[in-house]
Amino acid sequence: MGLLSWADLPKDMRVDEVRPYYDELAGHRMGLFAKRIFDICGSLFLFALTWWLFIILAVAIKFDSPGPVFFRQERVGRYGKTFRIFKFRTMCVDAEKKGAQVTSAGDSRITRVGSVIRKCRLDEVAQLIDILRGTMSFVGTRPEVPRYVAAYTAEMRATLLLAPGVTSRASIEFKGEDALLEGAEDVDSAYINLVLPKKMELNLRDLSHFSFWGEIATMFATVVAVARRG
Repeated sequence: MGLLSWADLPKDMRVDEVRPYYDELAGHRMGLFAKRIFDICGSLFLFALTWWLFIILAVAIKFDSPGPVFFRQERVGRYGKTFRIFKFRTMCVDAEKKGAQVTSAGDSRITRVGSVIRKCRLDEVAQLIDILRGTMSFVGTRPEVPRYVAAYTAEMRATLLLAPGVTSRASIEFKGEDALLEGAEDVDSAYINLVLPKKMELNLRDLSHFSFWGEIATMFATVVAVARRG
């Protein structure tokens, strides 16, 4: 629940650029404890409310296209440890072998049901599993694939001090990310050089002003943003 000691952090995180963020979080140990308790209680409560949605999405995905219900992909989590994220599958099988790690508007790999699920962000509902097991949180920097984390600056690695989240202020601001990448010759390169730095600027700003109640406000803002998009 709490922070590792500075000495126990991975070597590539024990750098001057990360230290100010670490010291800021170290002063919010009760807030970090409350954050984890909220994640556990909140995910269990939402499971109780949405179990039927899991069944509907699973059936729709299986009837729409061949392949598993869940999309499992390696992501980088807290302290740089990798985990396999849970998401409802919205793309064809082996989509990662057929294009970039991120999607752009009109991506041909997205299935018919997948396009509806993505529009409402229902693919993220499966991450309640990740939140409950502690590999993710409701609010935090979105978990990236290893190749994108490899492009992080030393300062960006400070975002790995906390578990990645389902939503964040950066997620709200860049909810139309796929449209930004549309038409790019190299989608991966465009994401790393154009989108990622702007998202991380917001993530680092939130990290430097961490507040449990601020995260609750971000969750409400996410609900409003999704409702408006819908």
